[in-house]
Amino acid sequence: MTAERLKIAMLSVHSCPLGQLGTRDTGGMSVYVRELARELGARGHRVDVYTRRHGSQEPQVVQLGQGARLIHLKAGQDGRMDKLAIYSHLADFGLALDEFRTRNWLSYDLIHGHYWLSGWVGRWLRARWGAPLVMMFHTLAAVKNSIGVGRPEPELRLATEGELVRDCQRLIAPTEREKGELISFYGACPEAVGVVPCGVNLDLFRPQPRDLARRRTGLDRAGRLILYVGRIDPLKGLDRLLVALAGLKDRRGLQLAVAGGDDGRQPELGRLKSLAGRLGIRDQVLFLGRVPHESLPLYYSAADFLVLPSYHESFGLVALESLACGRPVVAARVGGLETIIHQGQNGWLVPQDGPGAWTEGLAEFLARPRPGPEADPLIRASVSRFSWSNVAEAIVEEYRTALRLTVAQAA
Repeated sequence: MTAERLKIAMLSVHSCPLGQLGTRDTGGMSVYVRELARELGARGHRVDVYTRRHGSQEPQVVQLGQGARLIHLKAGQDGRMDKLAIYSHLADFGLALDEFRTRNWLSYDLIHGHYWLSGWVGRWLRARWGAPLVMMFHTLAAVKNSIGVGRPEPELRLATEGELVRDCQRLIAPTEREKGELISFYGACPEAVGVVPCGVNLDLFRPQPRDLARRRTGLDRAGRLILYVGRIDPLKGLDRLLVALAGLKDRRGLQLAVAGGDDGRQPELGRLKSLAGRLGIRDQVLFLGRVPHESLPLYYSAADFLVLPSYHESFGLVALESLACGRPVVAARVGGLETIIHQGQNGWLVPQDGPGAWTEGLAEFLARPRPGPEADPLIRASVSRFSWSNVAEAIVEEYRTALRLTVAQAA
């Protein structure tokens, strides 16, 4: 191992970095893993991302970019599996990974696990290889349970996260808030947690003319257009967004476009459509379904602003994407959004308290003059520091810290 060129085994067991974004279990974490691996590879490091195989026709090895590749391994049945069902196949995944490594004469300087299922495999591999384990959870079970929205996370996940916090060489949190949650909920040592924000692809996400974007997306009949991008999940707060829209005194020419979700058979999607109907706003809510990631810049550019009504976000990656396209963001005061959004400049933060807070927040932002195209570069400039190049540089420093600690502990 040299300080300049690292060999990294990156684990994303349950969520494929090339999966369909906006569908169940495939969201910001998949973007994070894919973009980070590509950037690390472009900087001269070697990154192998290991994930579960979803179909027998998938090639085992897929090149993600220079120095970065994706490796599919069988763990349980092909196709979609519930995350808890995957747990019983983690040992098989670890054995398959180690067999692939041995067969191909590979070695790794460190392991980077994403999410608690990957962390379980990472602990097992660390014991076999002696390589340090760096963990990023992306969401924390104890925090989700404290919010009380959606299905409670099981004790198995809580216990596993606690063990990983105690046993891994380095923890990475995307915000100071999550660092505090690791300390308060799991007893993490403050010195063991590094804070590195998420990133945005500034080459892909850039402003485009609104009229052109609306024509190309088919949204040219909308007046004022609000956009939501993300998974269809109770934690994302779409229900309270619909209630807030229905509470607006003036909704003329206003439309909400929802980008994300599998299809009409998804229970949460059906629930939201029924809610919109009961509220009398069904004709003002357009459920777009899944939108390919490379097409999202057009949708951001077509909108007047992005809205994130989440009850919880680990960071809020789509906010970076919207701002990079020159579109402001109206969001809940959660996750990393407090550090991204500057009140009244590139967006608006809505307080979490009070049932009418979202209606008031939307009304206040809608009453503001619509920014002209001259505002796009200013809004975009507010996220320039979140380039993947900057993120990768900071992550490499965290890797080196973990390696130094491993050497010191062995001495």
